[in-house]
Amino acid sequence: MRTVQPDRLNPARLQSWRLATQTGFFVLFVLAPALNLLRFDLYETQLWFLGQRWSLGIDALASGQIDATAAALQLVWRAFVPTLLLIAVFLGVAYRYGRLYCGWLCPHFSMVEGLNALLHRACGKLSLWDKRPTPRAGATPQARWWPLFGLSCALMGFVWAITLLTYLLPPAVIWGGLLHGSLTPNQTRFLWIASTLFTLEFAFARHLFCRFGCAVGLFQSLVWMANPKGMVVAFARERARDCKTCDQPRGSACDHACPMRLNPRNIKRMMFSCVQCGQCLTACDATQQAQRRTPNLEWQVGLEALRETLRQRKRPETERD
Repeated sequence: MRTVQPDRLNPARLQSWRLATQTGFFVLFVLAPALNLLRFDLYETQLWFLGQRWSLGIDALASGQIDATAAALQLVWRAFVPTLLLIAVFLGVAYRYGRLYCGWLCPHFSMVEGLNALLHRACGKLSLWDKRPTPRAGATPQARWWPLFGLSCALMGFVWAITLLTYLLPPAVIWGGLLHGSLTPNQTRFLWIASTLFTLEFAFARHLFCRFGCAVGLFQSLVWMANPKGMVVAFARERARDCKTCDQPRGSACDHACPMRLNPRNIKRMMFSCVQCGQCLTACDATQQAQRRTPNLEWQVGLEALRETLRQRKRPETERD
């Protein structure tokens, strides 16, 4: 099995592709209800999927158009089979590549990274709970970024609240009511409460939610940990001395680049919430290539990932980086 090394080809292109996939999926997340790509209309109790009304046959059974057997078959083929197939594909990708969805598509994680960057510009930290600043090359904290960080948290909180509401109620009704001030009391109450909760989450608990509160991420991590051949960030420990000349304090550019606040040179079981964003690889590549050396981090999958896992198990705990 060949080693997967997209970062070696072009680190900047790796992150450019990831930004493109994140941006595209976020736009899709926001526009899907308006385009009837995916939403459940509570007014009509009707599921819309890919622009079509998705019926399970229950209404047809109630009106006598089909019998119970036909209704049961429709329920199986139009509900259970698609759901199981989607879950199987999703977990199959996670089994081999880990939390790839989180790092490359998830709209929430896109906001986490964007807000991380703004907060770092304001105070030099990636989280309000960090005890000390996270050094990054060419970044000097400036207090003038605080208002933009707070405004961005509030704006993203509102966007998430109103987007989720349009997945349940007709988007034209919600956006029209917002523009004309004609939202119902319940709709207004939902937007205020949801916007407040999302704003607080974006401001104070972004990483905590991704690491401990997201069920989608948790199940991806669980199936990934069960596969010793799953894609991992491997560390060339025989060249660990090269990290001492990294241009970041204490030789940890990869640690400071990780948006999940992990230590990429650690063993797999300590990387449970890794989202495979590749930022640690890009940071390592940049610092080591500047010194005309081969990067110490790389993606490995298949047999190479298994060999990495076995090497980690053979090394005594005290010798692990």
